[in-house]
Amino acid sequence: MSVKIRLSRGGAKKRPYYRIVVADSRRARDGRFIERVGSYNPMLPKDDPDRVKLNEERIKHWLGVGAQPTDRVHRFLGDAGLTGARPVPQNQTKRAEPKPKTVERMQEREEKLKAQEEAKAAAEAEAAEAPAEDAPAEEAPAEETPAEEAATEEETKE
Repeated sequence: MSVKIRLSRGGAKKRPYYRIVVADSRRARDGRFIERVGSYNPMLPKDDPDRVKLNEERIKHWLGVGAQPTDRVHRFLGDAGLTGARPVPQNQTKRAEPKPKTVERMQEREEKLKAQEEAKAAAEAEAAEAPAEDAPAEEAPAEETPAEEAATEEETKE
């Protein structure tokens, strides 16, 4: 008989509450179980101590006799220090990977960005290397416009 430590759902609609139970793996999720060893209330804040309650002594016993925790329960046990590190997430399927055409477009976009950055860096390097003499000289004051000349002539006549 394969024994699992898993979650059994309770609570009302849209108000979940889970019991952490030891059950035969062939039984239904909310069906008959061997022993209740804790609870999980996802409606409570993450820092609330009542969010996950574990009977550590009984869990150690069941792990010792070969019960296998499910991924979610293994995470709870890892946080409580009852098992090793958290389980490593499984590899994603090929369906989650980008399609070949998308990969090609992403590479083209990266190459274009890299070329722009190189051009920008080259322009900055040229500007830094150019001596101060090549810098544009300060322009002489602009000549007066005809309207300003007429205004100055009127002032001199008076």
